[in-house]
Amino acid sequence: MSSNRQAEEQNYVEAVGIVFEQTGLPRMAGRILGWLSISDSPHQTTHELAEALMASTGSISTMTRFLIQLGLIERMSLPGQRCDYFHIKLDTSCRMLKDSLAQTTAFRQLMERGLELTRGKAHANHQWLEEMRNMYAFFEKEFPVMLERWEKEREVSKLKAR
Repeated sequence: MSSNRQAEEQNYVEAVGIVFEQTGLPRMAGRILGWLSISDSPHQTTHELAEALMASTGSISTMTRFLIQLGLIERMSLPGQRCDYFHIKLDTSCRMLKDSLAQTTAFRQLMERGLELTRGKAHANHQWLEEMRNMYAFFEKEFPVMLERWEKEREVSKLKAR
């Protein structure tokens, strides 16, 4: 592999890690996901990940468990092999958005509780709570419609690929 391509891959992996970190998730988890998404091999061992990412096997082990809990990767074994492998779990995007919908509903409900607590008071944050509630209510209504459209679009794409 050329050093230019290797540098591009490292930059990509690091960029995924930074995006993860910016959303409150561990950078190393993002780096693992980034590497698995572009690796020539469909699956990687803890040692292969550690070598590729220049990280300790302990860090890789901790972050792969975390990514498994998030439902982004899976652990697998191969016949005759004594080690575990990790690969990206397919069809996670819809599940992640459905999880986001549940979080959106929870936030809308919290904003409604806040509005109830500030109703009738000259509370400076009442307008903020109202806007947040309205925004989450909008997302709560639109997410299912977008998911349905995406699932239809995905099916059309699969049919065209055949």
